[in-house]
Amino acid sequence: MNNVVKIGLGLLLSASFALAQTSGELPSAPSTVLQQQQQQQQQRQPDPAPATQPSAGPPAAAAAAGSTSTTPAASITTPGSPSTADASKDDDDQPLTTINRVVNEVNLVFTVTDKRGHFVKDLKQNDFKVLDDKKPPTQVVNFGSETNLPLRVGLLVDASNSIRDRFRFEQDAAIEFLNQIVRPKFDSAFVLGFDTTAEVTQDFTDSAEKLARGVRMLRPGGGTALYDAVYFACRDKLLKSADPVATRRAIILLTDGEDNQSRVTREEAIEMAQRAEVVIYPISTNVSGVKLKGDKVLERMADATGGRAFFPFKIEDVANAFSEIQDELRSQYLLAYKPADFQPDGSYRSIDIVAENHKNLKVRARKGYYAPKQ
Repeated sequence: MNNVVKIGLGLLLSASFALAQTSGELPSAPSTVLQQQQQQQQQRQPDPAPATQPSAGPPAAAAAAGSTSTTPAASITTPGSPSTADASKDDDDQPLTTINRVVNEVNLVFTVTDKRGHFVKDLKQNDFKVLDDKKPPTQVVNFGSETNLPLRVGLLVDASNSIRDRFRFEQDAAIEFLNQIVRPKFDSAFVLGFDTTAEVTQDFTDSAEKLARGVRMLRPGGGTALYDAVYFACRDKLLKSADPVATRRAIILLTDGEDNQSRVTREEAIEMAQRAEVVIYPISTNVSGVKLKGDKVLERMADATGGRAFFPFKIEDVANAFSEIQDELRSQYLLAYKPADFQPDGSYRSIDIVAENHKNLKVRARKGYYAPKQ
């Protein structure tokens, strides 16, 4: 193994769970890339000697596809892409062959409720009609009432100054929720607190004790970068969680919905959640009794991803919201299908699903997805 690989691996292994989103580490969403490019243009001074500058980030189209920031932390050379200096040595390092294959199969997790909001769990495949990009699927690969799918859950807690008064109670409710929802050796969850930056206080684990410790580590203070936190959690945690079996990916978002520090937009955060196939369940910490601007943001995030927003009337109702989310995650269907006229071009494809011949039933699912780009 050459020295560059060793250095790169050492850097990766020593990385901390905590994320401090400095200007160079912010996810390269289109709005962020544009902002960084404008700042660099203003600061750039004429240089008499040519110099190679690092890229400010991918172009907007590439960033929208969920690509990571191109600001390098270290240069890592892997087998199969040798540097010029390595070309004449290390003959034993053989190139690795990578085979890319686009799988045109969509996994859709959804919930069905009656007019009273009760979950309906006994429906069959022929009770539903699905349209993908306005067309019926060419084939339904799998259908079932998946109450036992493994969970991959991110608990995102607003630790800004705006929620300081009720922070301790929310911590207790969150710990109780994680203790009940995460099954050892089956489910896993992580804890992320955010104010002006996002910090992972506990990475993926099935240990209730470790998760509780991660929640207790959170301390309120600072502004609110809500969109940045959701974007990071979806892209760097849930999108990258490679599982050999189908899983349900969800974010439990405890916040008032107000944002005053993010460098990605609300819609960019939602797009990343859709790419990662994440359902967002916001619990509003606004207990004023009046629906504010932040509550509308939470409704938008939930609706676009197939989740549900909760608005407790008093702080004690937060625990009830956690309980309802737990029930919903155990009361869902999974439909796997192959879409018609599928093209691996990175485009957005809408999803429409209804319960045929059941007018009183409501189906809640994500509104669409982004096709993989070949």
